[in-house]
Amino acid sequence: MNALANFFTRLVNRYMPDPLVIAILLTVLTMLLAVLVQGTSPLNAVRYWGDGFWDLLAFSMQMTVILLAGYILAKTPLVDGALNRLAARVKTPFMAIVVATLVGGIGSWLNWGFGLVIGGIVAQKLALNVKGLHYPLVIAAAYSGFALYGIGLSGSVPLLIATEGHFLQDAIGLIPLSETIFSPILLITSALILLTLPFFNAWLHPKLDKDIVEIDPSTVAKPTAAPLPGDVKVTIAERLNRSRVVGIGIGLLGMLYIALYTVDGGSLNLNTVNFAFLFLGILLFASPANYLAALADGIRIVSGIIVQYPFYAGIMGILVSSGLVVSFANIFVDISSAQTLPIWSFISGAIINLLAPSGGGQWAVQGPVMVQAATEIGASQAATALAVQIGDQWSNMIQPFWILPVLAISGLKLRDVMGYMVLILIYLGIIYGSAMLIWGYLSA
Repeated sequence: MNALANFFTRLVNRYMPDPLVIAILLTVLTMLLAVLVQGTSPLNAVRYWGDGFWDLLAFSMQMTVILLAGYILAKTPLVDGALNRLAARVKTPFMAIVVATLVGGIGSWLNWGFGLVIGGIVAQKLALNVKGLHYPLVIAAAYSGFALYGIGLSGSVPLLIATEGHFLQDAIGLIPLSETIFSPILLITSALILLTLPFFNAWLHPKLDKDIVEIDPSTVAKPTAAPLPGDVKVTIAERLNRSRVVGIGIGLLGMLYIALYTVDGGSLNLNTVNFAFLFLGILLFASPANYLAALADGIRIVSGIIVQYPFYAGIMGILVSSGLVVSFANIFVDISSAQTLPIWSFISGAIINLLAPSGGGQWAVQGPVMVQAATEIGASQAATALAVQIGDQWSNMIQPFWILPVLAISGLKLRDVMGYMVLILIYLGIIYGSAMLIWGYLSA
């Protein structure tokens, strides 16, 4: 297995460019497919690309905030101390890989944004504390837990089809979470991954010292401290900046809103998680000055990735406006039976996700095609819908879009971890593919 891991690592080191270049190449590929497959004129392909380029601005800002707010929350004295104590208890590379995978997996199952941030931060702390730990692998292990997000509490498709008034309700009605993420087949699948993936990842750890790349502590940014009282003139403005009353007061106000939102029956989504992270961070840092000092450190993890999200929005614009995504989905529908539609939905969802990495956005386009097919051939709507979601989260293992935040936290390059992500993709593909086949035959 180590020989195979080394092979993929050498391969991607030689041929894989940076994520921005990958986004540009995928843009060109999607344009070519739209022209050759759909008969779209080259100029219209360019129009679709430009028209869709800014469609993910709101999402991009949400991602920026969750990364910053999550990073800052993890740097508060209370949380940072807890994470340091966790990392200090881990003594071997084997256990470090297991812990990083579990933290990333459980965090992503609870909320995908939280899982991305906390997994990367814990992996970095483990790398700083455990001698002989291969840094690229522990980062890959932490990210691999993200493969559980779509069948967790923040999965976009299961939450959507369980929500009153969703856009496909007339066709499929409401599908409760008890038939999707809390169904026996998916609970067993989630448990199987949580129990086995950590050990699979640990198995990939290099055996030879010459193959191990440890973290360079000098590359980890040191926290920026707020100026000490003696460093600045104590004015009324500076007193307000350092006021614990101001920081704790607004932090408590934010927590009060979250409590009211929960009591009122509000659902957990990216905006509420961002809100909670933001104000909890202010509360735990106590003063605005301390929070802003931590913010200065957090800016570095988002500065290099913000520009890449619009490129994927442009790709989605081409896929949707040209009809390419519908045509592609229909290929798999045409070869499906009631029993095999879930597995083909899984595969088609995975491939489309490589070009359009957005679970909710992908379902908005691919969903109607799959729902109609399931209705016509008598396949399970729940299995078909979740198969698309699971295919999406599976191919995220090698889709640069989602791993960018983890790479930004770690300071690694995509090529450093991609060799391991390919092997993780293969392993998870066996589990997810088998689950979709079983679900298809049991539910038809």
